[in-house]
Amino acid sequence: MPTLATTVDGLKLPNPFIIGSGPPGTNLNVITKAFKEGWGAVIAKTVSLDSSKVVNVTPRYAKLLANSGEVIGWENIELISDRPFHLWIEEFKKCKDQFPDGVLIASIMEEYRKDGWIEIVERCQDAGVDAFELNFSCPHGLPERKMGAAMGQDPDVLKEVCGWVKSAAKKPVWAKMTPNVTHIEDPSRAALLGGATGLSAINTIRSVTGVNLDTLRPEPTVEGYTTPGGYSCKAVKPIALRMVMEIAQMIRKEFPGRSLSGLGGIESGNDAAQFILLGSDTVQVCTGVMKFGYECVKPMCEELLNFMAKHKFETLADFKGKSLDYFTTHADLVKRQTERKAAQKAASTKKVVTSDGEWHGDEFVKQSDELSRG
Repeated sequence: MPTLATTVDGLKLPNPFIIGSGPPGTNLNVITKAFKEGWGAVIAKTVSLDSSKVVNVTPRYAKLLANSGEVIGWENIELISDRPFHLWIEEFKKCKDQFPDGVLIASIMEEYRKDGWIEIVERCQDAGVDAFELNFSCPHGLPERKMGAAMGQDPDVLKEVCGWVKSAAKKPVWAKMTPNVTHIEDPSRAALLGGATGLSAINTIRSVTGVNLDTLRPEPTVEGYTTPGGYSCKAVKPIALRMVMEIAQMIRKEFPGRSLSGLGGIESGNDAAQFILLGSDTVQVCTGVMKFGYECVKPMCEELLNFMAKHKFETLADFKGKSLDYFTTHADLVKRQTERKAAQKAASTKKVVTSDGEWHGDEFVKQSDELSRG
């Protein structure tokens, strides 16, 4: 009987489905809803020591629709939490009191100040959080304060900050990677060298969803203007899978034992299976919860269990990274195909005589030779 229960970096999860940092984890009310519905863990919305500079606007979302009307792309220009840090500390404590076995992960972001990072780590873990996710990847918010992707795109800074956090953290530390780089292995490697226990990938992709052809204004339009935002939903899944694969291969070769939490367009158990096959230990869902509600975890768990039963996998570890071996270079693909075609051609041209009626005078010597070589 397959099981979804798993232990990652010492964290015991009933299943690999984690609420990704964002609106679905924006306060105690929604976090407790997630635990009641059976999510494996919850990553709260990103917090910082000073929320006074965080001012969200409305509207802040833009959606890309398929011809069927289904939402397949979702852009947001939402910032990190605008709630005071002391309130979050209180809610972290209350959450752990209510759900002592629930895995609660604090997503944290700070400016380039060692004392700031250490303070936020110490106060969060004193409040009882089970792990940290370092937000190095928000593509649009607070770059003027060198926060988010502005930090995560610099491997040297990222490595240093991970070292600061690791020096104070008594809990697992995941670094959340930005996809808005040329080679995601570079910042990922830096984070692990800095001491991160594991990685999360990917955050949203910097984007402009579209332009309203009536008003000529790009969306989401705020007072007639906008700013590029973070793109999520199922349209980003192919990009997320590629980057997860690249990180997983790097972890396998250089950092065996480090963990990876995959995210980007996951809306079903089969989506989750693909991320795990490419090396993810856990999977995160954020936009999917905004589309379908917290209860979507139940059918996702059921579908993932059905996949495991079909292939006779008992645990997630049985198929984690199983598809990584099937990636190679284009040159190797050409070589493999050339060899296969040559073998097929050789097999098709080698027609040995099997009955007396097949002998030909013009090919008598050749046919005799083929029979002698078997």
